[in-house]
Amino acid sequence: MTHALVIGATGQIGRAAVRALAQDGWDVTAASRGATPDADRPEGVRTARLDREDDAALARLIGDGVDVVVDVVAYGRGHARQLRALSDRIGSAVVISSAAIYEDEQGRSFLTQDEPDGHPRYPVPLPESYRRLAPGETYGGRKVVLEDELLAAGDTLPTTLLRAGAVHGPHCTTPRELYFVKRALDGRPRRILAYGGASRFHPASVHNIAELVRLAAARPGSRVLNAADPTAPTVAEIGAAIDALLGVESETVLIPGEPPAPTVGSTPWSLAHPLVLDMSAAARELGYRPVVSYEQSLPETVEWLGARLRGKDWREAFPVMAAAYDPMGDLFDYEAEDAWLARRGTTV
Repeated sequence: MTHALVIGATGQIGRAAVRALAQDGWDVTAASRGATPDADRPEGVRTARLDREDDAALARLIGDGVDVVVDVVAYGRGHARQLRALSDRIGSAVVISSAAIYEDEQGRSFLTQDEPDGHPRYPVPLPESYRRLAPGETYGGRKVVLEDELLAAGDTLPTTLLRAGAVHGPHCTTPRELYFVKRALDGRPRRILAYGGASRFHPASVHNIAELVRLAAARPGSRVLNAADPTAPTVAEIGAAIDALLGVESETVLIPGEPPAPTVGSTPWSLAHPLVLDMSAAARELGYRPVVSYEQSLPETVEWLGARLRGKDWREAFPVMAAAYDPMGDLFDYEAEDAWLARRGTTV
């Protein structure tokens, strides 16, 4: 039996990674700031409290050594160098990066979407070899720094970096599916989708990411791999799939171009051009095969969302999501939607 340390073990990816590694025979230590074990955590998994910013605490937890560190929350130069400093006691690492690091040939990325002609145009599918943002202090820029630091240590700390797409599954603090689930539960008869409802932001199930973690832990190496589901459904297809699960029928009102207002027609998946990740490298290097499709994964997510929302305002149930999206406008601005529909001549 080999020893795996999962940092960030109570987050949505961490929970799934702990389960996948334990079921694969690893001796797992699940570390997090709160150190609260999951109700369904596999038997034998150890729980440890860890402040990710405390170098000494991490060193103590690693002790004489671990075979693999799975770091779900690593971010920026500091965390990369923290791991590098302990490379003599870490066999290999698997670290979560992000598809937000990509930029197109004109320098457009998620960072430029609010600028004129700022929507990135990526190749479909998008390979790991494509250009990235410059290192910097933005979310994507700091993930680039993280990648560079860890790849540079490949001879002493072989690290698999997983560039995750639109992560989904239970226990998400910013669940995109909430956009459709809440509307269905609120009895909204119509949903408005910009870009003709054709936006594709490649989803990544926590179960598929955990499978990649499991495979990479068993095959150490210095590499970067995309992490996503087998297909990238359109935002209209996602809405229809959630409706079907909840037993409702919503009319979809399509806007050919951009949202007419910040809170009308814009969803957490809304992109003017598709972001679809190429998963062939993961299949080639790790023998990766997805364990679940987006549609197959939806029931547990929708059930979890419904339970979290029951009897609560959505901002109370999902404060991190509220903080992330409120500066851009209310995700559930029904008044603005109804006013736009009325101006369009559609009965509300």
